Amino acid sequence: MAEAIFKKEEDSFTCPVCLDLLKDPVTIPCGHNFCMRCIEGCWDQEDQRGVYSCPLCKRTFTPRPTVYKNHLIAEMVETFMKTRIQASSITPSNAGPGDVECDVCTGRKLRAVKSCLDCLLSYCETHFKAHNDVNPGRKHSVIDATGQLQERICSHHKKVFEIFCRTDQSCICYLCTMDKHKGHDTVSAAAERTDKQRQLGPTQRRFQQRIQEREKELQELRKAVKTLKSSAQTAVEDSERIFTEMIRSIERRRSEVKELIRDQEKAEVSRAEGLLKRLEQEIAELKRRDAELEQLSHTEDHIHFLKVTVDDGLLVHRMFEGTDLC
Repeated sequence: MAEAIFKKEEDSFTCPVCLDLLKDPVTIPCGHNFCMRCIEGCWDQEDQRGVYSCPLCKRTFTPRPTVYKNHLIAEMVETFMKTRIQASSITPSNAGPGDVECDVCTGRKLRAVKSCLDCLLSYCETHFKAHNDVNPGRKHSVIDATGQLQERICSHHKKVFEIFCRTDQSCICYLCTMDKHKGHDTVSAAAERTDKQRQLGPTQRRFQQRIQEREKELQELRKAVKTLKSSAQTAVEDSERIFTEMIRSIERRRSEVKELIRDQEKAEVSRAEGLLKRLEQEIAELKRRDAELEQLSHTEDHIHFLKVTVDDGLLVHRMFEGTDLC
């Protein structure tokens, strides 16, 4: 029952020209509704005759009617789409940074998953399902979601690029072949893609060959760097060993020199101390003899004085002969 209601409403909101849901709907004088782009495209082809007709009932109009967006119908189409979305069980996903936003969502924008080149709209999962339900069996060109849909349509004719002009090396729509690019060498975009893909084959092979060469050079360079690091590490270890041995040898020699100096110091100090001891003894003896002489000089016994001075003079002479002071 619900599907039947949806089908009836869908037929009411379908453009008789593109057979899709009405987009920017307009109502012409005969009362029929069309997408603004569709009806103006039809009437553009009738400009030469100056008589404009309804594609559905064939009623004619002169002059060309001016059409405006029917906001009531647009709101009804939007309500139908929202109802269709609410009936869907697919869980939506919010659009994040870098994602393409769904063109049909109102308010919170969901992440688009597909873009339709016929509708020139990007759809989230829910709206894409609704798009397919509304267009059963109709062949629309659908690609992964892209935010560059406007770059795929002709700015002059508002038609999708389907042709490639080899003369001007640019993408054009089929209406461009009738005016600005009339008489030019044109082919379908798919045919030009195939041709350029074939031309890119040798270039791609050269790139692959160059990549293999560079990868080989990279491996050799990495190997050389590894060898260099290994050699440097060996040199460092050798230098560490040599310097360690030198330091040990210097430490050993330092200990030997230190020990030799201490031995020489000990011998010299011992000799000097012996000499000091002998000098102290000699000084003490001389002081004792000097005191005796001083005492003798005051005696009044001349015989005693002479006898002692003779005996002491010989003794003093012998004492000085055994020293460096003599």
